[in-house]
Amino acid sequence: MKVARLQQIPDGDNETMIPVLSSKKASELPVDEVASILQANLQHGLKNCEVCHRRAFHGWNEFDISEDEPLWKKYISQFKNPLIMLLLASAVISVLMHQFDDAVSITVAIVIVVTVAFVQEYRSEKSLEELSKLVPPECHCVREGRVEHTLARDLVPGDTVCLSVGDRVPADLRLFEAVDLSIDESSLTGETAPCAKSTAPQPAATNGDLTSRSNIAFMGTLVRCGKAKGIVIGTGENSEFGEVFKMMQAEEAPKTPLQKSMDLLGKQLSLYSFGIIGIIMLVGWLQGKHILDMFTIGVSLAVAAIPEGLPIVVTVTLALGVMRMVKKRAIVKKLPIVETLGCCNVICSDKTGTLTKNEMTVTHIFTSDGQRAEVTGVGYNRFGEVILDGDVIHGYNNPSISKIVEAGCVCNDALIRNNTLMGKPTEGALIALAMKMGLDGLQEDYIRKAEYPFSSEQKWMAVKCVHRTQQDKPEVCFMKGAYEQVIRYCTSYSCKGQILPLIQQQREQYQQEKTSMGSAGLRVLALASGPELGQLTFLGLVGIIDPPRTGIKEAVTTLITSGVAIKMITGDSQETAVAIASRLGLYSKNSQAISGEEIDDLDIQQLSQITPKVAVFYRASPRHKLKIIKSLQNNGAVVAMTGDGVNDAVALKAADIGVAMGQTGTDVCKEAADMILVDDDFQTIMSAIEEGKGIYNNIKNFVRFQLSTSIAALTLISLATLMNFPNPLNAMQILWINIIMDGPPAQSI
Repeated sequence: MKVARLQQIPDGDNETMIPVLSSKKASELPVDEVASILQANLQHGLKNCEVCHRRAFHGWNEFDISEDEPLWKKYISQFKNPLIMLLLASAVISVLMHQFDDAVSITVAIVIVVTVAFVQEYRSEKSLEELSKLVPPECHCVREGRVEHTLARDLVPGDTVCLSVGDRVPADLRLFEAVDLSIDESSLTGETAPCAKSTAPQPAATNGDLTSRSNIAFMGTLVRCGKAKGIVIGTGENSEFGEVFKMMQAEEAPKTPLQKSMDLLGKQLSLYSFGIIGIIMLVGWLQGKHILDMFTIGVSLAVAAIPEGLPIVVTVTLALGVMRMVKKRAIVKKLPIVETLGCCNVICSDKTGTLTKNEMTVTHIFTSDGQRAEVTGVGYNRFGEVILDGDVIHGYNNPSISKIVEAGCVCNDALIRNNTLMGKPTEGALIALAMKMGLDGLQEDYIRKAEYPFSSEQKWMAVKCVHRTQQDKPEVCFMKGAYEQVIRYCTSYSCKGQILPLIQQQREQYQQEKTSMGSAGLRVLALASGPELGQLTFLGLVGIIDPPRTGIKEAVTTLITSGVAIKMITGDSQETAVAIASRLGLYSKNSQAISGEEIDDLDIQQLSQITPKVAVFYRASPRHKLKIIKSLQNNGAVVAMTGDGVNDAVALKAADIGVAMGQTGTDVCKEAADMILVDDDFQTIMSAIEEGKGIYNNIKNFVRFQLSTSIAALTLISLATLMNFPNPLNAMQILWINIIMDGPPAQSI
């Protein structure tokens, strides 16, 4: 993590102090002190000359993408393979001996093998470039007292930035004004619910992770509602997204098991070949044969030892596997990954958007008179039902439930159009509930007279309304929010259509129900209505959750049964993570769950000892996810990582198989991954693993076939030399056998 510091750069005869401030440090300090450290004016912004000085030190607010290695260098690097170097040596010897036909045939074989390997392994790494797209092209910035519409890349520390609904935050900001501000940070932190923001300093003891820094707006996150102003504290690589960028730069994608096996095979064949060639040449020299003749035999032996057709057959087989995977709605970007899937024995899965829909949904309703209803269906649409004691509740046929739905719908600023949410996910869940009951027109039945917006301090929202067709009647107040806050304004409760005084027994019952819902991983909202804020009638509770995707539980059960361990890694709280994991069958009484803070206290070796027993990792940052992957690989596991957000990108790149969600995944996530699930269906991974196991077995079969031919050729030439017979096969004949005659049979196997 970065630390606050002051640095200097020369400015002619003067020196300008250039401040750098971490988000952790900035969140602890009062706004005035942050402005003082950054030498900034919150209301008037920086002067243009000062902006130029700071940019000279900090650079542009973007990610510095190093140039890709030229294609020709990548192609030349293929010649470092031990087998290729052995063939090259054979070709050179053939030229020196004026055996140009052998030299040409060996060279052609080398070009074929190297080209195939280049095509197989080459992959344009775009994940770092995609990170730059998270910096929005334009923003509103205050400079010299004027609000300017400027490019986000122009920002420097100390700039004042204005935010509004729909904006993507252009840099890390310390907020000093925030009105009903809620920011979606799921792509960075993994938190499902948008984070309500404030301006108050955060105690150092409570701001250890990003989710707790409620006075910081992070680069690349999305403003869901409200407006704000903030002072820039970090740009480009000095932002929290920049930390992800630097980790991705430092991380190398691991070699697949197939690549490791092929490398080992190459080294072993080279070693054995040189040994046999040396022995044969020594025997020939002792027999009194001419040294040039022995070189000719050595070239034949070298060519015979190498199964030149193997890379071609492997590539064709993998390509066929890729084509089959496309039909199963999975795009494999790197051929060897298909085979790696067959070796996979651990899947680390992100929760939000991967195991769950990343769409908040009401699943439970508890009325003030003790009725408990279940809600089916997922997402921001009308597909689902409210079920009470086996009966479907619709419209107004159950007053206790319809009053809860009415309050949640009227005390709401969200809209759902064409199954697309405009507003806060929590409010969208309440609108979707109304749609399922056929009550989604309730918002239009009331005219709003006054509003008390939600804030992170009060934790409730209320509206005063009058019915559109009954405007002569008294106004009615609707409230929703945290149970502890809403119940303070209630003096009565609704019981089967009657309004009764709220006694302590009822309060205890509601508190128990709220605790029970919370322990199940639900986000609990209380609803109330009445003539005035201090005279409200308690209506009941709703439980909201980001529900598991359809078919996930069955897929998880099948994978675990087949010997594949599944670990959930999420930025969510322990209660939510464990609740979802329990529903999916990932977490049982014997399972363990550990936090990101606990991971920080362990080194790789210590973490490697406990990861086999851990089912859930919660409050995990990109750094933690990377450490978890490394610890599992340290145990010899072949690890697949699934994810959809920027916070998953580093782990996706480090894993043996990175699997991205095609529909909900960010561009950074997709580019860092090796495989993309087109329809975001976790069950596709099962099909991929099945396909990979088949390919792995096929490769083993034709490797044995190809090596049997090479061993036969080596044995034939060796015996002929030892028995002083003429060399039965020259290099060209051996190449013909290895590439042309062995290829089709090996492919059929």
